[in-house]
Amino acid sequence: MMKKVLLLALALVIAFFLAACSINANDRPNTDGEDSESNHPGNDHGGTTDDFNNKNSQDSTLEDDSLDIEENVKIKLTFNNEEAIVNMYDNPTSKEFLERLPLTLTFEDYGGFEKMSILEEGLTTESAPSGSDPSVGDFAYYAPWKDVTIFYEDWEYSDGLIKLGKFESGIGNIASSRGDFTVAIEKID
Repeated sequence: MMKKVLLLALALVIAFFLAACSINANDRPNTDGEDSESNHPGNDHGGTTDDFNNKNSQDSTLEDDSLDIEENVKIKLTFNNEEAIVNMYDNPTSKEFLERLPLTLTFEDYGGFEKMSILEEGLTTESAPSGSDPSVGDFAYYAPWKDVTIFYEDWEYSDGLIKLGKFESGIGNIASSRGDFTVAIEKID
């Protein structure tokens, strides 16, 4: 009898563990208690994280040290009488973003770890990993919502997140910006 109880308890623990592991940690966090995809400001652009995952199944093991810096390609972000400099990575998504410059975007805080701005038209995901693990100072593109994002805090792995570059300076000024703010983005020659 005791063996049956122990086996049942073990089975429940394993089931609980497997269920916990299957929770999708790649969804953007929910900041107000509702489904994050349905209340995200970019949801009207179409597509969900699941749509992106079904389209892009490449290996996601790309680490920061394997990202090549686009040689001498930097962008300047000007906002609230401040400047920030980003070293851009050498990948198709970054190159397409650079082709669109100069841009003026309005950024908003999202989740207490990033500033984000929705693009009217998405960027290419050609040759992109299926996702990445962002850290402080990452300048990235979140394909499912078509937003450019600036991480001022470390965050967890996210499907559909493509790193565009890394801040060289000014990330503290971005982090301390309150409310919506306008950013002029231009390539530095």
